[in-house]
Amino acid sequence: MSLGRNRLGRIVSAVHARRAVEADPAYESDLCEALAATYGSAGLIELYARFASGEGFVDALMRRLIWRALSRRCADGLQVSSGAGFKHPETFEFGKGVFIGADVYIQGRFDGRCVIGDHVWIGPQAYFDARDLELGEFVGWGPGAKVLGSAHTGLPVTVPVVQTDLRIGPVRVEPWADIGTNAVLLPGVTVGKGAIVGAGAVVAGDVAPFSIVAGVPARFIRWRTDETGDHPATAQEAERIAPPRL
Repeated sequence: MSLGRNRLGRIVSAVHARRAVEADPAYESDLCEALAATYGSAGLIELYARFASGEGFVDALMRRLIWRALSRRCADGLQVSSGAGFKHPETFEFGKGVFIGADVYIQGRFDGRCVIGDHVWIGPQAYFDARDLELGEFVGWGPGAKVLGSAHTGLPVTVPVVQTDLRIGPVRVEPWADIGTNAVLLPGVTVGKGAIVGAGAVVAGDVAPFSIVAGVPARFIRWRTDETGDHPATAQEAERIAPPRL
């Protein structure tokens, strides 16, 4: 007997990206400045370990304050979940309303740049090789998804690969794009505005705006369209970045 269950599931409203971002309380700014003046960068990183894993109000507050104090720029509404970690946070820039999930790790580089735009949501256990990374506004980042922003050249072949030079490739995820669970973005790729990268995909080439890609390596599946069948990307955008090159 059929249970009458809808195989397509149910529709519920989005939460994070629709929530208004309120200004951080004034006391947070004062406390942030006091912490930075008292501890300095090295001291703040050491202090962070005391609050990194807790789930209470004070733990969450201190995580947010320390990330804010260490980063190059941080707007209102940053949320940092338990277990989140970083390297070279002085290269980070956060827009307003950014959510960082549990056990996320952002690995910057001393001379790098990591920009995370307004209302970005980053799921648990994501990893970013953030040596030259930009995430546009309203990007959704699935749990466990990764950015590889650099790779060894492998040359010369007379030495171990890990001893060869690194080639850093900028990774750009344009506004409104959505990256699926456990997907991997390789160095030098651009994911276009409003595109969807399927779960587990390995993206080795550019992704066209408002397209859907999936697979290993990621391949073009179809264009995103609305109820009328219209494709929202302009003809110019579609021509500029055709279905992903491999």
